[in-house]
Amino acid sequence: MTTKIGIIREGKVPPDQRVPLSPDQCLRVMEEYPNVELVVQSSPIRAFKDKEYSDLGVPIVDSVEDCDIVMGVKEVNIEDLIPNKQFFFFSHTFKKQPYNRDLLQAVIDNKIKLTDYEVLTDKNGLRIIGFGRYAGIVGCYNGFRTYGLKHDLYDLKPANKCDDRKEMESELSKVKLPSNTKIVLTGFGRVGHGALEIINLLPIKEVTPEEFKNEEFGEPVFTHLNFSDYLEREDGKEFDRDAFFESGQSHRSTFNQYLSETDMYIACHYWESSSPYFFTREDLKKENLRLSVVADISCDIDGPVASTIRPSTIADPIYGYHPAQEKEVDFKDPDAIAVMAVDNLPCELPKDASKDFGNELIKHVLPALFGEDPHKIIERGSQTTKEGELSADFKYLEDYLAGKE
Repeated sequence: MTTKIGIIREGKVPPDQRVPLSPDQCLRVMEEYPNVELVVQSSPIRAFKDKEYSDLGVPIVDSVEDCDIVMGVKEVNIEDLIPNKQFFFFSHTFKKQPYNRDLLQAVIDNKIKLTDYEVLTDKNGLRIIGFGRYAGIVGCYNGFRTYGLKHDLYDLKPANKCDDRKEMESELSKVKLPSNTKIVLTGFGRVGHGALEIINLLPIKEVTPEEFKNEEFGEPVFTHLNFSDYLEREDGKEFDRDAFFESGQSHRSTFNQYLSETDMYIACHYWESSSPYFFTREDLKKENLRLSVVADISCDIDGPVASTIRPSTIADPIYGYHPAQEKEVDFKDPDAIAVMAVDNLPCELPKDASKDFGNELIKHVLPALFGEDPHKIIERGSQTTKEGELSADFKYLEDYLAGKE
């Protein structure tokens, strides 16, 4: 029996150029799975042109209505949903996001099986697919670009103006940091490791948190903080990572100890609303503050990083936060912290980010979709069933759908 996959035309505004599978990857899928037919809906906006697909024998179609499975990246517009199909996309509903409640209801009304990339996990509950790595790569690059502009040190080409990652990385040769520059990085997931890929291309030495706090260096340095380096339990007991993930309550931040030693903070952390803020607006008013640039890749608005008061955009990625006035100002203001808080960073390198995502899709998701799935990856990642109901793991969304939350 043949299964037909259709890659849908992205319909979100502003448009997103990313795709779940590149032309080469489409060809690979069809070669590895002889019973899979794959078509691509024609689109003028995606990073890979229609011709790049058709040149490899991947059919370009006007409609994907006859497909069994429809794959996209961003939320699919309600009017583009097709009844009785299986859809794969980032729905942004599992956290009860109010702006997508109508979308999830439409999915149910159309008896669509929705498999959300964001909740696809392995047997240990760890996410198996996402764009986090490229959020870290681009966000870290943007952080160094921001630092150069803030202090008139150098001017890097915007990532979205580069043809690809290779050109973007070539720009890093322009980075010239003062010898006393000290940088903090938080986050050890995909995002944090993506940021590390950029830092490791620069002449910046890694030091321990204790060395960072207590020593000065004759060269630029960074420290990579784990949760236990800037969070502690209120009861004085030893920090327990699992307990923190279960609930951030009964913890407090000790991040203040780094603020007087940090020039740039690159934020790639995990944070939940029950967790303590890392530093507050009052913390940023202290006289010994050294912090001048924040690259907030995690981008939790009015959350743990007090200077992140709004998201920024690819077109206008930097704004200033004035600690004393607690308001937005020009980032070049001498008293301002320059904030880079773009919330769709992988879109700046759509081809590279798409290829990376497609590799994970082929490696981790398709074997479970078209073969045996002993760990129920697809079942646990499907928010709805083909019968037009919430699946068992997502029954908690019932009140959200009813408008009660």
